[in-house]
Amino acid sequence: EVQLVESGGGSVQAGGSLRLSCEYPGSTYSLYYMGWVRQAPGKEREGVTAIGLGRTFYADSVKGRFTISQDKAKNTMYLEMKSLKPEDTAMYYCAAEGFIGGSGILIGSDTFDFRVWGQGTQVTVSS
Repeated sequence: EVQLVESGGGSVQAGGSLRLSCEYPGSTYSLYYMGWVRQAPGKEREGVTAIGLGRTFYADSVKGRFTISQDKAKNTMYLEMKSLKPEDTAMYYCAAEGFIGGSGILIGSDTFDFRVWGQGTQVTVSS
């Protein structure tokens, strides 16, 4: 069973920062798109950001505040979040084995179909 292990969530005040990490089991995952998707209580899941093939993608709501990156030597993907807002409060899921296109999750102006998901890490931003 594929395991994506997220960490780094927590509670911060508005304006604060957090860095999420997602460890993945093998280097082949970096051959596909990977990303972060969030879901707040009572809301639809929302694509946040994705990375792959030398490109990065961001939702308009996080552009300029969030940065996605990968350390392929460590098989780890990161999400650096700055200037956090209460509306960023959600469960954040790491997603992997992603393909661009189709009717999947919208991130920016592209859609992604992710086949592997982590368990999620909670981010709570208080005002």
